[in-house]
Amino acid sequence: MCGLLTYISTTGIGRTMTDAISEALASIHHRGPDGTGIISDDDVVMGFKRLSIIDVSHSDQPLNYANGRYSITFNGEIYNYVELRAELVALGAEFATRGDTEVIVAGYHHWGEAVVRRLRGMFAFVIWDRRERVAFGARDPFGIKPLFHHVAEHGVYFASEKKALLPFARWGEGALDLASLSHYLTLQYVPEPGTLHRDIGRIGSGECFSYRPGDAGLAIRRYWRAEFRPTPQDHPAELYRRIREALRESVRIHMRSDVPVGAFLSSGIDSTAVVALAREVNPRILTFTAALEVDGYSELPVAQESARQLGVTMHPVSVTARMMMDALPRIVWHLDEPVADPALVPLFYVARKASQHVTVALSGEGSDEFFAGYRVYREPLSLRSVSGLPTSMRRGLRAVSKAIPQGVKGKSFLERGTTPIEERYYGNARMYTEQEKSVLMRQYDGTVRYTDVTSPLYAEAVGLDDVEKMQYIDVYTWLRGDILVKADRMSMANSLEVRVPFLDYAVFDVASRIPTDLKLPPRSADTKYALRRALEGVVPPDIVNRVKLGFPTPIRVWLRGEMHDWAAHILGTSKTGHLIDLGYVRKLLHEHRLGQADHSRKIWTVLVFCLWYAIFVEGSLDPRPEPATSALLTKPVVGSMVT
Repeated sequence: MCGLLTYISTTGIGRTMTDAISEALASIHHRGPDGTGIISDDDVVMGFKRLSIIDVSHSDQPLNYANGRYSITFNGEIYNYVELRAELVALGAEFATRGDTEVIVAGYHHWGEAVVRRLRGMFAFVIWDRRERVAFGARDPFGIKPLFHHVAEHGVYFASEKKALLPFARWGEGALDLASLSHYLTLQYVPEPGTLHRDIGRIGSGECFSYRPGDAGLAIRRYWRAEFRPTPQDHPAELYRRIREALRESVRIHMRSDVPVGAFLSSGIDSTAVVALAREVNPRILTFTAALEVDGYSELPVAQESARQLGVTMHPVSVTARMMMDALPRIVWHLDEPVADPALVPLFYVARKASQHVTVALSGEGSDEFFAGYRVYREPLSLRSVSGLPTSMRRGLRAVSKAIPQGVKGKSFLERGTTPIEERYYGNARMYTEQEKSVLMRQYDGTVRYTDVTSPLYAEAVGLDDVEKMQYIDVYTWLRGDILVKADRMSMANSLEVRVPFLDYAVFDVASRIPTDLKLPPRSADTKYALRRALEGVVPPDIVNRVKLGFPTPIRVWLRGEMHDWAAHILGTSKTGHLIDLGYVRKLLHEHRLGQADHSRKIWTVLVFCLWYAIFVEGSLDPRPEPATSALLTKPVVGSMVT
């Protein structure tokens, strides 16, 4: 796992930008503390920070290929690089290293842009072809690895983290994207491809791009899209076998490494399955988990019992309210964009603990989206008695629901049952409603709605049933906007590589074919039923049907106690009052403390934004890890280029 920063010039000033690129590259040193590389010529400057995983003594980047025709910067891992290398050797390719980076660029030389469809792994890369004077790059199908871009008058920049681009982009109030802020307040993350910075965007998951100096912009296109293709199963046992073997093979190739590999272990079936299958490759694998000493929030006892039954060593880390408060500013700095998921904090500390023992950790992200693991996915099944009625009857019941007073039993059921899925569901995190935002936001624009994000996705999901539509929405919103951002930033903050075996082509291929009645049987309360059946005999029996907690954080409790004054101080001193009605949020905090309502997630969402604003806009808070870099992070140069 590494960090890249690449600049391609349209005016031949590449060499003059070397020092500026080097300075900005220092801001992502945490992504690759094992080595730094920079190459430059008139057209391009490529900077790289390396965390050595494969071919540790070689494969330094930027890497040149074909007598210097190509240069590449690459963040990620290609798990089938051994097989691809053998194919390329048969085509006459020559290799100077044993790593996966050279396989990508050799594949591009022999297969062209089609190489991205053959890469099995997590990746974000940029290749510069000096002969054709064209850049080509891509991001992995599920968005595991990030890739930000900034198009300026004199060229284009690419980086693994947004902070590395800030010195080169226009900044200030006019550059703050209010539409993205509105989406954040609803979703708790900023949806792709936008950011809170108007001049900085993201290459989307499953997208590739090309750029020629002088082009008006990036030519971005989609090379892969998740397609759910449910297939009736006459023999479910055979399906369960295919699920089990696809996951077993994925874990096996995710264990390829020249450095120690461990795993995160919580109380649920996903991480337990990954550990159980990884143990088949390495019986001595180390595991790591978080403990929050508040009743109902700690996964430690169950995780310890799972570790005992699997025969693996566990290293737990306890997380307190004080640790949450201390770490949050630094976490927000690492995030680049605000993400209001409190689970970031225990994940940060688990990654820190793991990095003391291993360089790579396996994790269970992606299982819930692929195999229907969220309980909300059962909602369409519970609403069938209403949603399946003729349109005229649904209209009548909708009118009835509006006449029922708030709080009366049955009102919510009728409202949900008579509302189409396209209007009802927009992902797992739902913070402020449009009505609440009209009060909360000083510059509320009612034309900006969550449907701006979800409508194009629902258009692509035509023909799927409601459960599959919900899965599709989550793959392109919640998974890549929250789950994978957490995994990447919190692991990289600690110079740890996290690998996610569920997010694999072959695993998705078999998961995408599971019919809804085998994911969520109507007569069962189980979620991801097919996966649970597939893992019987692999994970301990008492884990097969357990609902995981997923590193939950007791902010509901702590914001009424230990964290209250800390939160009040942030809200009382924040300079975001022209954007957010902080008095309204302080009222929510007061009501929450009195126990009148649970506003914890709404309060947390604003707290994270206030910290983000203080770090990246005001420059009044600098939580960077020591030693602080000299890169211009909080006060970027105004204008389109560094002089």
